[in-house]
Amino acid sequence: MDNTKNLKVVVHDTQEGAEGFELKRRTEITATNAVLLNFAAQLMEMESDDGPRRSVLNQTRKSLEGIDFWTWSDVLVALKECQDLLSATDSLLILDKVLDCVVGRIASLVVASPYISCSENSSLRIRNSFSQKCWWFEDLLFLSTDLIDKVIRTMISRNIDHATISKFLSCYQRSRFLSATPTEKYKIIEVIINLLSLLDSSSRPCKLLFSIFRVASSLKITKNCKSILENLIGSQLDQATIDFLLVPSPHRKGCVYDVNLVLRLVKAFCNEGSCFVSSVRLRKVASLVDSYLVEVAADSHLNPSKFAALVMVLPDGSRESHDRLFQAIDIYLEVHGGLCEAKKMRICSALNYAKLSTDALRRLARNSKFPSRIAIQVFINQQSKLENLFEGKKHLDTDTFTGSIFAEESINEKASFNQILVYEKRSPSKAEQIDVKLQGMQCRVTELEKYCGIMQTQMGNIPRTRLSSLGNNARFLPKLCS
Repeated sequence: MDNTKNLKVVVHDTQEGAEGFELKRRTEITATNAVLLNFAAQLMEMESDDGPRRSVLNQTRKSLEGIDFWTWSDVLVALKECQDLLSATDSLLILDKVLDCVVGRIASLVVASPYISCSENSSLRIRNSFSQKCWWFEDLLFLSTDLIDKVIRTMISRNIDHATISKFLSCYQRSRFLSATPTEKYKIIEVIINLLSLLDSSSRPCKLLFSIFRVASSLKITKNCKSILENLIGSQLDQATIDFLLVPSPHRKGCVYDVNLVLRLVKAFCNEGSCFVSSVRLRKVASLVDSYLVEVAADSHLNPSKFAALVMVLPDGSRESHDRLFQAIDIYLEVHGGLCEAKKMRICSALNYAKLSTDALRRLARNSKFPSRIAIQVFINQQSKLENLFEGKKHLDTDTFTGSIFAEESINEKASFNQILVYEKRSPSKAEQIDVKLQGMQCRVTELEKYCGIMQTQMGNIPRTRLSSLGNNARFLPKLCS
């Protein structure tokens, strides 16, 4: 009772507002107001029939039963009303019915005209730029984060194309960010990340995941959500490019790039398929990591332990060649000249000399930045490669070609290497004397390579007629150094 002694009724928690109350009074039920009127009738308990006249609640229920025959615009209006009433538990049953209708229309494309929209901002020009599967994108951009989660999960349950859903989520994120507050952006990103984790890995482009990661990093999302996103990126790492990985370090002082992030992504890739990761995908990631190593090796603030972790994060079998790895290590040792031998050896331990090219081995052997032990191992590998050239092949007579030279050189080289190894074990501290020995061995290796080239040339110049004239007494002449 107010001051004028008149009675008035105050109904608390009436989310439908004055419009819904007025609708109950008129009871004019249409497709555009059926959802709102149904909720209002439930709130006011308008369930009993008034004589021959059916109750408002029964009339709205009857109207909602024909939702499959509504126009696309009317269905969107109903969805908008459900969103406004989403916090009310009584509206959940209606929401399920509306969602089934919306997703059903999208799945079957049964719309009177796919270009009819209730949105005032709809543009025929924009619609025509989408493919046929994406015609509904613009009409659902009004959805809140709570409702978008329900809509997408319903789409997944109805087997809507996951790649199309992924495109819509990207479009939704860009559109909603235009006017969203920092708090709203935070919630939008977390919902999108959780929804993307429900999709097939093939439907999540690596470019999309990295763009979301950049946005998420500025919003400081939860650790759990960040971990989910990094695992998603890791599973697609073989599709990434070097530009994606060059993420600035989160710390203002220290490394230029976020090395810890790349380590986590590579480990996520390896763990994603366990031992079932294909060799093709693994080699793509190895090539990507090698490119990243070359980029970050010049960073004077990069800790040796972090660089060593990057070098050894992938198994040896993931690389067909170690030339790029050698290049990265060479750059790092050049920038970090004050490293002790132990740290250098740890970094260089990832090198597989059998997978280094001849040119890379030659440069490594002459590189004073690398430990002396590394150079010794390189010379041994070079000698082993040259010996393999002649393994299983027959040599020419000593009076015909210089085959004996090769045999003698091979024996001398092996003896010299053994002498160096023994000397290095006895006097590991005399690095200068070892370097002199290594230089001498390098000259001998170079001479051996020269003899190999000469022999190839001589073999190529032998006339075929001369060989045929030898008859049955001709010896078999193998193809050397092929």
